Amino acid sequence: MFGSRRSTPDSPAEPELPSGKVISNLATPNRVISNQVEDSRIEGGRVISNQAEHGRAISNQAGHGRVISNQVISNQVISNRAGSRARRRGGRFVAAAFAVVAPLGLVAALSTAAAPHAVAAPISPAMVGVTGSTADPASVPAPPSGWSTLFSDDFTGSSGSAPDSNWVHDTGTNFGTGEIEQMTTSTANTHLDGNGNLDITALGSGSNWTSGRIHTPTANVGAPAGGQLEVTASIQQPNPGNGLGYWPAFWMLGNGQWPENGEIDIMEDVNALSDVAGTIHCGTDPGGPCNEGNGIGSGLRGCGGCQTGYHTYSMIENRTNTSNESITFYLDGNSYFSVSESQVGTATWQQAYDHNLDIIFDLAMGGAFPNGVCGCSSPNGGTSSGGTMSIAYVAAYSTSGGGTPPPTGNTGPVVSHGGGNLCLDDRSASTANGNPVQIYTCNGSSAQQVTVVSAGSTLQILGKCVDIVSGGTANGALVDLYDCNNTGAQVWEPQGNDELYNPQSNKCLDDTNFSTTPGTQLQIWDCAGSANQEWTLP
Repeated sequence: MFGSRRSTPDSPAEPELPSGKVISNLATPNRVISNQVEDSRIEGGRVISNQAEHGRAISNQAGHGRVISNQVISNQVISNRAGSRARRRGGRFVAAAFAVVAPLGLVAALSTAAAPHAVAAPISPAMVGVTGSTADPASVPAPPSGWSTLFSDDFTGSSGSAPDSNWVHDTGTNFGTGEIEQMTTSTANTHLDGNGNLDITALGSGSNWTSGRIHTPTANVGAPAGGQLEVTASIQQPNPGNGLGYWPAFWMLGNGQWPENGEIDIMEDVNALSDVAGTIHCGTDPGGPCNEGNGIGSGLRGCGGCQTGYHTYSMIENRTNTSNESITFYLDGNSYFSVSESQVGTATWQQAYDHNLDIIFDLAMGGAFPNGVCGCSSPNGGTSSGGTMSIAYVAAYSTSGGGTPPPTGNTGPVVSHGGGNLCLDDRSASTANGNPVQIYTCNGSSAQQVTVVSAGSTLQILGKCVDIVSGGTANGALVDLYDCNNTGAQVWEPQGNDELYNPQSNKCLDDTNFSTTPGTQLQIWDCAGSANQEWTLP
């Protein structure tokens, strides 16, 4: 989960002004005290006084689409930058988030960083999902010549029903971002509307909210070496009466450690501003080549009509130039921001983006990003309940690419921390489906040569995948070897504490009863951070 999950809004080239001129924008260090408005005026196309609406605290003045100045009080920028939404999966934290208040010396950087890099048109863009509002927004576009569909969902189903097995719920709260809602599996929060749309609705008041967050069961889409990946969705942003604290997002996340294994935030808005931001996260946290926990992004940009109609939000990862790959963000087919490999370094880029990622939709309430933009604590007592993010379709397309395929990962023994010189082992080196995966004395045999495949986070032995029997999710479900089938039963995400976490079951690979007896079949169990759930990977 979490994307600009970061930065202050940029001043759009043609701002959409509310009816109001800022007449007071008072602040103590780090905190906006008030934002009052009265009649605004425009002269000759120049914004004389900028906007303050829906909790957005903006102190920039702009002329002809260009930031002229940035007001500062007590050496603090009034509009705070928001920290990144570092992700948690299935109740497990990956990294923490933070908010940044920039000192006076960074005012120029904050006010001018809004200008995006020049974006060239993709070499062979599909752009099949980025044509803007359509009469039939629920129809998934077919791929054009030279592209193929990797994944799609048009959210067909009966009104009030839950999304199908393409999706898994994340539940819990905070997710390392400061957001306050409780994510649930309830159809009151996440359901099909019966007209080919998925609705995610935030319900509550004050500091008590519920909402929804879903993701694909596996890291299921990635750009092939030498090719391109487009991920796109048709979305109507929430349009509550008072949207302070609303934080809708459409994004992608790499399995494993954050931010090293990558995050791409394709659409975010906060406080119901009808804006959009595109951001990448990578490298190390804090700081590093990707400026974590803020990431590298466009900042918020005006998105007219995005709360009252469906618009397409897309990103294309372009790997056709293998020496300088790129990620470009689009709103209704128009590119507005791009980041290239050369900006962060080859090693950082490859670890973050040269593999599959999963797709996520969520509607958060409160947190570092909306709070940083409004200079307040959100939501508050005036925030409206019932705001809904509606998704008409989502799709991923790719070209075939060429050149060397992505690396499959390291191969070698997976060693238990439970003692006794024990390794993960395919019993009798059998390739039969259902053969037990066990612990056994480390011996370097082929039965213990495990390939850790980052694209999909699978563990493979002798060409087959380590698998939970029958896709079980209960404590004690046994682990076997089975044909690789891209299901959630075969996903094992390495954690910072050396656990191997299965998000479908919200459990970890476990040496049964701390056994040191060779031949004991492995199982899954509630993650406990104990030695029998810790593994050293090759």
